[in-house]
Amino acid sequence: MCGICGIVGTHDAAPVDPMVIARMTRAMTHRGPDQAGEYVCGPVALGSRRLSIIDVEGGRQPIANEDGTVRIVFNGEIYNYRELRPYLERRGHQFATHTDTEVILHLYEEIGTDCAVQLDGIFAFAIWDANLNRLMIVRDRMGVKPVYYSQVGSYLVFGSELKVLLQHPDVHRTLDLVALNEYLSLEYVPSPRTILRGISRLEPGYLLLSDAAGCRQVRYWNISLARSEDRPPVKWRDYGETLRRTLSESVKRELVSDVPVGVLLSGGIDSSTIASFAVDHYAGQIQTFSVAYNEPSFDESRYSRQVAALLGTKHHELTLTSSDGAALVPTIPDFLDEPLGDASLIPTYLLSKFAREHVKVTLGGDGSDELFAGYPTMAAHRLIGYYERLVPWQVRTYLIPQLLRGMPVSFDNISLDFKVRRFLSGRGVPLEDRHHRWLGSFTDGEKTGLLAEWVRPLVRDSYAEAYRHAHDCDARSMLNRVLYDDLKLYLEGDILFKVDRASMAASLEVRVPFLNRDVVDFAAALPVELKLHRLTGKYLLKRAMKGRLPAEVISRSKKGFAMPVAHWLLGELRPLVTDYLSPARIRRQGLFNEDVVNTLLEDHLSKRRDNRKLLWTLLVFQLWAERYLEQRQAA
Repeated sequence: MCGICGIVGTHDAAPVDPMVIARMTRAMTHRGPDQAGEYVCGPVALGSRRLSIIDVEGGRQPIANEDGTVRIVFNGEIYNYRELRPYLERRGHQFATHTDTEVILHLYEEIGTDCAVQLDGIFAFAIWDANLNRLMIVRDRMGVKPVYYSQVGSYLVFGSELKVLLQHPDVHRTLDLVALNEYLSLEYVPSPRTILRGISRLEPGYLLLSDAAGCRQVRYWNISLARSEDRPPVKWRDYGETLRRTLSESVKRELVSDVPVGVLLSGGIDSSTIASFAVDHYAGQIQTFSVAYNEPSFDESRYSRQVAALLGTKHHELTLTSSDGAALVPTIPDFLDEPLGDASLIPTYLLSKFAREHVKVTLGGDGSDELFAGYPTMAAHRLIGYYERLVPWQVRTYLIPQLLRGMPVSFDNISLDFKVRRFLSGRGVPLEDRHHRWLGSFTDGEKTGLLAEWVRPLVRDSYAEAYRHAHDCDARSMLNRVLYDDLKLYLEGDILFKVDRASMAASLEVRVPFLNRDVVDFAAALPVELKLHRLTGKYLLKRAMKGRLPAEVISRSKKGFAMPVAHWLLGELRPLVTDYLSPARIRRQGLFNEDVVNTLLEDHLSKRRDNRKLLWTLLVFQLWAERYLEQRQAA
């Protein structure tokens, strides 16, 4: 795993200042502490930081072809590079290293931009082709590895993280108000937009070409869910063995490494499945890593211990207290260069840092929920239909609101009042709006009061990206439309973004076998009823893993990697949140209505309402803004 960056100008542009590419490369040292490399020639500069995983000694980047006319910088892992290399050698290509990076380079020489389609892996790479005076930037199918870019005069500037581009003197820090609006609702900024105007994030499954004809994007892959529909009735056994075999082979491929590999084990079915197959193929005793909490409603450590004992792994457990997590909150902008309102970033980072003390590479269970319908919201979409049809309108209109007002407020993890309030917020709204209301933070109505009056006319529909992806989706069923939405938005914008930033801040590589090319292809064609069977999500996965994992692990409800934010705001984080959301600070900043923010805070502190998501979303933005906007302006 690495970090990449570059500055590529038109043929008549001035030479790149070597000091600028050096600063950009230095800004991502955490992504690759083992090696640094730069190439500068006229208006072209490439930079790389390397976390050495394959060919530890010989894989220094940028890597060039035989005559030095084509060069690559690469972030990620290619799992089928060993199969591709013999073909390229037979075609006459000469290799100077044993890396997967060089395989990409020669594959590009052989088949051009079609090389992206042939790669099985997680990647973001850039190739400079001096023969064609062309830069090509490619991002993997699912968006595991990030890449940002910005057009600055005659130059295209790119890098693995936003903070890398900000090292360029002509890349400006101007808040994108449309992105702010989306962040407040979704808790992340969806690609291709970023929180700063003029900087874009390349979308998954796309490549970017920049040459004499200009800068243009090309989609080289998109997931199709239509083939999972209109299939004859099936039984889970018809697919169960294929799923086990596909997962097993994918885990086996992703264990390839010249350094030790471990598994991030939460004790849920996803990470436990990965650990189960990893034990089958790993040479030696595999190491597993998990987090234990001191708050009972958040702690799931007994499940991870149970799985580790069953599989015989060398298990490591990090005990996390409220003070540990809360102490990290003010430092979030150190490794998070865009606001992300997902509090599980904190345990993800601490677990990554803990695992890095023992291994360089880990496998994780991310992606399963989006492919196999694991989130509780999937069942809720079905239930809301029953609720609207079967519950009399008088009860829905008069009785339910009264009962809701009388429910006691609980600050525990996924409490009953939280679930009921969330569920009812989805009544009478379109599918896309409902889905993101359940997952996200502020609704449009809430933002009407929250945003300062001058900001409101400048924002657009909060869920515009959801409707754009809905238009692209080739499936008809409600379930598939929601899954497609999650794959394009929540998975890439929240889950994978979080894992990349948290793990790379700790210089740890996290691989995601559920998002392996073969698993994704299998899941895309899987009949809908084997994903969500009645109200049971991940139905096929649960049936397929019966006998390999404890029944208690398979059947337990999903909790997620949550943190006790509601309690923190009353205790350890109270001074911080009252400072960053103070009327004076809000007034000075000018983006939000100080009275509305103060009411949200006071209602939570007095325990009248559970405003954890809203307050956390605002707090993270304020922490980010101070680091990336206010301090820069003050300087």
